[in-house]
Amino acid sequence: MKAMILAAGLGTRLKPLTDTRPKALVELAGRTLLEITLTRLRTFGIAEFIINVHHFADQVIAYLKSHNNFGLRIEVSREEVLLDTGGGLKKAAWFFLEDPKNRDEPFLLHNVDVISTIDLSRMLKFHKENQALATLAVQSRETSRPLLFDGQNQLRGRIGPDAISQLVSSSTAHPSNSPLATSHSPLPLAFSGIHVISPRLLPQLTEEGVFSIIPSYLRLSAHGQKILAFRADQYYWRDLGRPADLAQAALDLQNTFL
Repeated sequence: MKAMILAAGLGTRLKPLTDTRPKALVELAGRTLLEITLTRLRTFGIAEFIINVHHFADQVIAYLKSHNNFGLRIEVSREEVLLDTGGGLKKAAWFFLEDPKNRDEPFLLHNVDVISTIDLSRMLKFHKENQALATLAVQSRETSRPLLFDGQNQLRGRIGPDAISQLVSSSTAHPSNSPLATSHSPLPLAFSGIHVISPRLLPQLTEEGVFSIIPSYLRLSAHGQKILAFRADQYYWRDLGRPADLAQAALDLQNTFL
């Protein structure tokens, strides 16, 4: 199994820590976020990675070189312009399609600034058993950008600013100007920044340039593709986007939550 680690962002919420370094090299309990992510994914048997870089890109490249790539195969996808999740994945698509023998093997897409105990083996098994195009690790918790899933764990929409919902049906997507509130409404869940993706999704990313992958998922769901939720409520998860989040995660480490 291969993985892409998303590490190109500016890390604006982590300022002033990211004034002189990329967020991937911000430290938690003496280890960089990139090392923590690589080490954790390695425990699930992942040994081939591609990492997208932009902000202080040379620092990330030098860091990997100084650590001999942690004994892993690591490729770097350098973005001169930030491409967002969808654009970044599309630029790195070659990495997952290079071996014709393994083009059906799902891969992992993982944000560098999240930490969790989510069982990625179970998530991969769920993805394969359901023959999903993409599987998103989600939880029932507070979030400013919930995704909406139906009773079959299929992505059906999202809620944006001002509680405006965007729903997708089996054939089209349409906006709604009122919050979803009925008992039959799709369930709002918080996305964790961890995806399992089948390579057959890559040719279906028809968007160009800079783009988020969530609208792509919504478009594909509207056309009947399986974009599924993997419920990860029982696992620890924390976004490390702010200095306060790093401090709390350090405490969690001391308390053996991780």
